[in-house]
Amino acid sequence: MLIVQLSVRLCEGRFSSTHDVTIGVEFSSLLLPVGPVPTQPTQRQKFLKLSLWDTAGQETYKSVTRSYFRGASGALVVFDLTRRATFESATSWLTDLRAIAEDGVVVVLVGNKSDLCDEATGPSKREVPRAEALAWCKANNIFAYIETSAKSGANVEDAFLHVAQKIYEGIEAGRYDLNDRRSGVKAAAGLHGSGRGGVSLRDARAKTSTNGCC
Repeated sequence: MLIVQLSVRLCEGRFSSTHDVTIGVEFSSLLLPVGPVPTQPTQRQKFLKLSLWDTAGQETYKSVTRSYFRGASGALVVFDLTRRATFESATSWLTDLRAIAEDGVVVVLVGNKSDLCDEATGPSKREVPRAEALAWCKANNIFAYIETSAKSGANVEDAFLHVAQKIYEGIEAGRYDLNDRRSGVKAAAGLHGSGRGGVSLRDARAKTSTNGCC
């Protein structure tokens, strides 16, 4: 449900506290700018289309949701900053992800509900200190940790941009075979038919909304 709230906030610009709990998986897609910002009219901004699969967190659906890790090129491991148990389960999810996904899957740890942790607006409900989450990332070789608020929108776009930019850097470095479906990354020809957990790269001359779903 947490990743659904984040994608709804980014794609639709709204927050819903009554979203149904994910049963199995939910799908959405997102187009984000990657690479350097063009400085000349003849230069093209590159965009990455992310195919997003939100997997259910309940143990009941774990055998189903794990199948969607196959071919994933990136993942947001999201926990609730106000519920320590969700943070403690992150290790299990990461272990499953790395066991099934391709080597080098890009992972960002996301602590959501930062709006409930701001002491300036009231008593903090934080149960997971930022320092502890950063230490977990270091111990598990996770390159980024971001605290977000699906309610206010704080840092939501940054969380997805971190993943997109890291995948783009991998594409530029030749770490993905764009003709191999197992890599989870496709060239522009696959833009409108990305597979599970996949991304597609294209150039665009026209201005495209950085938070529009496709």
